[in-house]
Amino acid sequence: MKILFLGDVVGISGCSKLMNNLMNEIKSKNIDFVIVNGENAASQGVGLTKEICHDFFNCGVDVITTGNHVWDQKEIMEYIDKEVRLLRPKNLFEPAPGRGFNIYNTKNDIKIGVLNLMGNVFMKKCDDVFEVSEKFMKQFNLKKDYDFLVVDFHGEITSEKNAIGHYFDGKASLVVGTHTHIPTNDARILKGGTGYQTDAGMCGDYNSVIGMNADNSLNRFLKKKSVKHFPAIGEATLCGVIVECNINTGLATNVESYIFGAQLRNTH
Repeated sequence: MKILFLGDVVGISGCSKLMNNLMNEIKSKNIDFVIVNGENAASQGVGLTKEICHDFFNCGVDVITTGNHVWDQKEIMEYIDKEVRLLRPKNLFEPAPGRGFNIYNTKNDIKIGVLNLMGNVFMKKCDDVFEVSEKFMKQFNLKKDYDFLVVDFHGEITSEKNAIGHYFDGKASLVVGTHTHIPTNDARILKGGTGYQTDAGMCGDYNSVIGMNADNSLNRFLKKKSVKHFPAIGEATLCGVIVECNINTGLATNVESYIFGAQLRNTH
């Protein structure tokens, strides 16, 4: 089983790159299942819409995860109750629309669980992520309730993401961080067999400040005249993680960072 996880899609640039290339990438890399964090996909760079979700599903995405911007486009609150392939962080204060976990059956009748969590440090207030994770692991088990489990941890700080990775080690196929929009160079398999990367990065224009227009962002930092943040619109790069998993154990056999695009390179 080969799973592709893509980090936060940002604005029109990220959406276009994803929709124009994902089908070919799925075929060329023999991907079986695709998960995308879409919480910044709207044209404003925050939230996502029903139309964007449909576009993602039509181009090969199996599940969309989100984070702290999940409700920024109000139409999604009604849609998320109906669309099981769209998740919000499970530890948002209840009651909240939608779901934070679901099990998906592939065409080969393989069951893939996807869990969406959000960190507590420097993030919007939500339930304690470790308490919610503990309850989850008491209720669900790898190779009993699903064949594979992917955890999207939407968080600000690396230590909290790292800790969640170790907490799920041996109990998830992949734990991958989102939210900071910068891919970390630490893709690896943890001691218990779980694939891990601290942050998947973003699918967006890297000639920017985490996906937002660089000049306007600099003006805001320098306290010069600026406007509300808006996404950069240059050529995007897709970033994420590919994990290969053993069907018998549900654990990772190989994990590697995924980068598709010309912006993240070491030569000029």
